[in-house]
Parts: sequence; C-alpha cells; structure tokens
Amino acid sequence: MKKIKITLLLLATAFVAVSQTKNFIDQPYIETTATVDTSVTPDNIYLAITISEKDTRGKISVEKLETKMIARLKSIGIDTDKQLTITDLSSDFKKYFLKQKDVLKAKSYSLLVHTGLDAGKVIVELENLNISNVRIERTEYSKMEELTLRLKSKAVEKAKQVALALATPLGQEVGNAIYISDQSGYGNYNRQPVAAIQLRGVPDKKEYTPADIEFQKIKVENTVAVKFVLK
Repeated sequence: MKKIKITLLLLATAFVAVSQTKNFIDQPYIETTATVDTSVTPDNIYLAITISEKDTRGKISVEKLETKMIARLKSIGIDTDKQLTITDLSSDFKKYFLKQKDVLKAKSYSLLVHTGLDAGKVIVELENLNISNVRIERTEYSKMEELTLRLKSKAVEKAKQVALALATPLGQEVGNAIYISDQSGYGNYNRQPVAAIQLRGVPDKKEYTPADIEFQKIKVENTVAVKFVLK
C-alpha cells in the first residue's frame, strides 16, 4: 500500500511540473533585451610608492625617508594612519653577499587618495623629497554596488518600454513578467590599465601648482533579458 502511495505522489509531482512547463511555453509572450550604461569618476585612487636607499646612494636610510614622507603627507591633509599601508619591505642581500657591499633597503607603500587634485599634491610633495618612484596602482568607484543595482532596475524598465513599443502597434497588451535573466551578473565595468607616473624633476618646484588630474572615467554596463506575457 505504501509503494502505491509513493508512486501516486511521484506521478502527481511529475504532472504538476509538466503542466507548469507546458503553460509557460504555450502562452503567448514577448521577450526583450535591454542594456543601460553610465560613466562615473573614480573616487578611490591608489598610489604605489617605493622609497629606496639606492635613490640617495645610501646617504639617507629608509627609516628617515619614511619619517620625512609621512610628515610631508600629513602636512597636506593625508591621514596616514588610515590611507597609507605598507605593502613590501626588502633588502639587497644578494649583492651584499656577492660583493660585500652595504645592504640597501627599500620599502613599498599603497596610498589611498580620493581626488585627482590630492593625487597631484602627493606626487609633487614626494618629488620635493626626491621620492620619484610613484605610480597609479588602480582606481575604483566606492559606490559601485549601489550604482549596479540602480542600473539593473533601469534595464528592466527599459525592457518593459521596448516590449510596449513592439506590442502596441499590434493592438496587444504587455502583461506580467514571467522570466527575468540578468545577463551581466553583478555589473560589468571596464578595468583600464593606468599609466605609470614617473617624475624625474619638476622645474621650479616652488612655483609649481599641482593640477587637478582628471582620471579616465569608469564605464558601468548592465544587460537584462525579460519575457512578458502577451495579451
């Protein structure tokens, strides 16, 4: 008796699944795909900085260079406790053992700034300290998650508008959505490589005013496909 009940239950479940699939396929529907995009200015700019005793021919230690750098960054409003992190510390031990020379140390950092003007100020101030190994590591937009969700909503709205534009001339109405597919996952945005900035001397440093650097905007794109009931 139990076997019969189980068999009937399985048949009923299979029947419901087939019926749902059949209803979905048999009813008239219209499918549209819509893409929306926008461009935003990056507000997280990461600068890679390397200080090395080699740059001063061993006359100034990494520790002193670091102290000077931190003091100069603080003087232009940089919160070094939050915005500056150490990424690497190395010493030229290979040359020391092979040539019996003094060990020359180097230290690398990642500095976060939020505007092109701040990036320009940092680059110039470090150049004044003869720290010229500075490059733009990467740029980001801090509100990317919020922006992506807004674009997804706009893409669905656009898909509905396209469906209405196609159905209205036929004298038909667009009903509820029966299928939505996010074609772009969690947002699609370009990751352009950023050219390195290597400063090798700024003429007349005292009169130089750092420019408000305009970074390449980040293009964000989202695509959705939607099926609507066609009445």
